[in-house]
Amino acid sequence: MNAPRELAAAVLAGDRLALARAITLVESRRAADRPAAEALLADLLPHTGRSIRIGITGAPGVGKSTLIERLGLDLCAKGHRTAVFAVDPSSMRSGGSILGDKTRMVELSRHPQAFVRPQPGGDTLGGVAAHTREALLVGEAAGFDVVLVETIGTGQSETAVHGMVDAFLLLLSPAAGDELQGIKRGVMELADLVLVHKADGELATEAQRAAEQCRMGLHILHGAGSQVPPVLVASSRTGMGISELWTALRAWIENERASGRFAARRSGQQVAWLESALREQLVAAFFATAGHAAALAEARAEVQQGRLLPSAAARQLVARTFVAPTTTP
Repeated sequence: MNAPRELAAAVLAGDRLALARAITLVESRRAADRPAAEALLADLLPHTGRSIRIGITGAPGVGKSTLIERLGLDLCAKGHRTAVFAVDPSSMRSGGSILGDKTRMVELSRHPQAFVRPQPGGDTLGGVAAHTREALLVGEAAGFDVVLVETIGTGQSETAVHGMVDAFLLLLSPAAGDELQGIKRGVMELADLVLVHKADGELATEAQRAAEQCRMGLHILHGAGSQVPPVLVASSRTGMGISELWTALRAWIENERASGRFAARRSGQQVAWLESALREQLVAAFFATAGHAAALAEARAEVQQGRLLPSAAARQLVARTFVAPTTTP
């Protein structure tokens, strides 16, 4: 089953092994695999776009994987098919995932209505694997109507995941009330919903207090008259608030659809994806082009010896690559 068309047909038929193989193909960084990956995606594209896409971020230790498993199991019980793409930090040696989120979502990964896929984050800005967008499309084509994307949450910019989902959920710890000033303003501005997690036991009261302080902070951040993201409280351990979280997410998305912002957001994301892919391919083409290696080596030597500014060297290399065509009278 190596032909892209055969693989696409198997994915559409619900073959889970084919789904895993298809995602492996689109994740491949080998240039030789890109034609097959693009042919596969072209066959699957008409069957995509029908899912609800939710991004989930938060600092390490806030319980993202625990929440996703609880929410995913709850969604499966409601009749949804749930795909999870959990982006892990990458090993500097092998490039593989370090944390292995699939091992932390054991029950969900075994559920017949769910699919969990850990992805090494690599060096991609925002903690999102380079081909997470393509993997997301494959999951949609396979019939998963809810797609959850978990980011690394290690302090990097989260704009990349925000640029591929319909709703962006920020998780906070019950101690967030005291630490609200330390939370990145950029992440708070991106959040469509905020959830104070681990609201159980001795932390239940702290979680409610943190939620109130977060609401006040968001009102200040967004200003009077602006739409302020809902702030909810939940516990994956007890299940408190999980159903309410899904209700809030659905309400948010339905409101976005009714206002026309949903379609505009997806359309804008497609254009941003094009521009991102163009930048990546231009850089790859530069390094793959014969003759550029010597110019780059010379520029590196000049920069290392302090004879040339890096910005000036880069400008010279670009000018050498994109020579303006001469006009003839």
